[in-house]
Amino acid sequence: MSSLPNCPSCQSQYTYEDGNLYVCPECAHEWSAQGDEEPGSTEEVVKDANGNVLQDGDSVSIVKDLKVKGSSSVLKIGTKVKNIRLVDGDHNIDCKIDGFGAMKLKSEFVKKI
Repeated sequence: MSSLPNCPSCQSQYTYEDGNLYVCPECAHEWSAQGDEEPGSTEEVVKDANGNVLQDGDSVSIVKDLKVKGSSSVLKIGTKVKNIRLVDGDHNIDCKIDGFGAMKLKSEFVKKI
């Protein structure tokens, strides 16, 4: 019988070792074999294009012209976005932009004001 721990994310018993990490094949969760990580304790740090840490409620400006998917309009460089909200996913900023409405942005295309 295996002495490997169950997955802390989904409690699957089918975990395996990969170097110094444990991996769950069912949910793809990886965690340290040393056990120094508690489930749900890691909080992802979101940084802007200059490396500044972003938080909910910050104001940012866009550093590159961005095409708006499904529209012929473009978000111009320097457009200011107030009161951002950080979310999980590829586009990790939810916001409302005047004249455009609700948008999702990637943090690598904004800078903190």
